[in-house]
Amino acid sequence: MRRREFLSGAAAALCVMQRVAHAQPRLPIVGILTSGPLDAYETLLIAFRQSLSDAGYVEGRSVAIEARGAEGHFDRTNQLAQELVRRQVAVIVATGNGSARAAQAASATTPLVFLSQGDPVQFGLVASLSRPGGNATGVALLASDLLAKRLDLARKLAPASRPIALLINPKATEAEPQVKEAEETARRSGHPIVTLKASDPDEIHLAFEHLKAQGAGTLVVSTDAFLFGQRDRITALAIRHGVPAIYDRREFAIAGGLVSYGTHYADAYRRMGSYTGKILKGAKPADLPVEQTARFELVINLKTAKIIGIDLAPTVLALADEVIE
Repeated sequence: MRRREFLSGAAAALCVMQRVAHAQPRLPIVGILTSGPLDAYETLLIAFRQSLSDAGYVEGRSVAIEARGAEGHFDRTNQLAQELVRRQVAVIVATGNGSARAAQAASATTPLVFLSQGDPVQFGLVASLSRPGGNATGVALLASDLLAKRLDLARKLAPASRPIALLINPKATEAEPQVKEAEETARRSGHPIVTLKASDPDEIHLAFEHLKAQGAGTLVVSTDAFLFGQRDRITALAIRHGVPAIYDRREFAIAGGLVSYGTHYADAYRRMGSYTGKILKGAKPADLPVEQTARFELVINLKTAKIIGIDLAPTVLALADEVIE
């Protein structure tokens, strides 16, 4: 009798739990998609989550967040985008052009908030900055203009007789426009540039060997999710080889890079969080103009400068927004 009473009570409790579960509304899901490793974006995603929370969407309480990272394997990005679409996410947040294009290929209707390294119109993400159209909007970084400025900084550090090396990931969506911009900058300045290619960790080591063989005086690392995820390896190799290197974001300088100049990425991620919140509240991406970043920063690591034996001009140090000692 007791056993029957127990089973009867358990069945009743299960029914109650099922009714409660069905009564609770399903949390909207925000899918985060990157072609790089997720752990490389940990700090930036804190800024995104905080902005989303400020918009009224707290993870685990009013919104669920699912993240997918391709770990630098760009061929997997499309697959991960399709997974998020199958999960019926309310919004996909893409950290770069490659992941944004994968999200659009997976669904033409799922709202998309992207971070574009360059002109998103050029990359086919939106019809125009002011009237995006379609299912996408986001934040655009002026990556090509910033690359020219990084190359200018590299010229200040390199002897005129030695070329500047540009490290790119040939598999990245942003690679070709950045190479063209670098070549145009080289023609205008008359300072030679050599292009080094790396799309896996072993190729990064080979790229530094080629850098030495080419006699390059400085290195500029292009904007790319894979290279960003390899920042500890790249900065360590630059120090080991005694090469002054210029990077696109402060995380490289924090990891030991000599100089970074570029967008304040945390600010860009906060903006993406704000747009995601608006879309969750019912706004359409087509009605949200693409924002352009206007906050840039120059970070200098003096500790690294001392290690590689380079003296930075006072005029350069005076321009720095932050100096790491």
